[in-house]
Amino acid sequence: RQRQMCIRDSRNNEEDVMQQRQLGNQGLQVSALGLGCMGMTFAYGNTDESQALNTLSRAFELGINFLDTAEIYGPFTNEALIAKALKGRRDSVTVATKFGFSISGAGQGWENMTGVNSQPQHIREAVEGSLTRLGTDHIDLLYQHRFDPAVPIEDVVGTMADLINEGKVRYLGLSEVSAATLRRACAVHPISALQSEYSLWTRDPEQGILATCRELNVGFVPYSPLGRGFLTGKLAAVTDLDPHDFRRGLPRFQQQSQQHNQKLVDQLMEMARGYGISAGQLALAWVLAKGEDIVPIPGASKVHHLEENCAAASVALKKIDIDMLDTVFAPENIRGERYANAEYGMIDR
Repeated sequence: RQRQMCIRDSRNNEEDVMQQRQLGNQGLQVSALGLGCMGMTFAYGNTDESQALNTLSRAFELGINFLDTAEIYGPFTNEALIAKALKGRRDSVTVATKFGFSISGAGQGWENMTGVNSQPQHIREAVEGSLTRLGTDHIDLLYQHRFDPAVPIEDVVGTMADLINEGKVRYLGLSEVSAATLRRACAVHPISALQSEYSLWTRDPEQGILATCRELNVGFVPYSPLGRGFLTGKLAAVTDLDPHDFRRGLPRFQQQSQQHNQKLVDQLMEMARGYGISAGQLALAWVLAKGEDIVPIPGASKVHHLEENCAAASVALKKIDIDMLDTVFAPENIRGERYANAEYGMIDR
């Protein structure tokens, strides 16, 4: 069985060292796996703050030093949660957060989001709010969460660069933008990271954006590398999900699509058994194997899920198996879109 580099060895009470990876060429170095924190307060139904804080504490023990949050997660409550976890360890943790939406008020759910907004003044207001909620004087990595067609990307990145000059932000990122937009952004200021959905069943970045990132020295941060839980092989039928779980509305999780896609996950599970690992670990190992410039941010709100994800960092896949997974999960074999039309409308393609 592969040695699980992130898991504590109780015999000698020593911790294996989590691998580090570089995002961009501006000096941003983070753990090879980050932690997506959205689900701790948002999108998947019931939440438990105590459980989330325990998970965050365990993440730090395991060497994860890269946290991903956003003002829209809650909205606002996720950043406040992260602030509690950061007490006494701010300097050792890289915090990424995002702006880019108009938010009508606090509360739960997407209904508080009233559209994209990357007007320069709004960016500044959003960053000040994030700094206050996070209880910090700087944001390590600031992303534009979604492209705003009403504001030239040059103006967006220019404003973000001003925030670097003011000491409020250290590195810049974009999320779900096209190669053309990324090129225009990099002409204004170096972009350290581009965040987009990427997993075995979401291969869109392979159509050009990954190559562009490498050409421009931009790190790549895949969100939902476990297919929003589907690639673990443990996800219940959509009808069994929490009534407030947003996956209920995603095309890929509807009954016929889910049944079709489950056949692919069955093959993933069979291959995972050959490595002595879980399907989720194999799915994460596949993403990690796609390049040293890739840092996935799987979500986890429970300690045992976090530990399972973390162990994937030590799994070395054979090329023949990587190629096999590429074939099994070829885009034409996946049924259902990853987003509904409303969400797709905010993707820069």
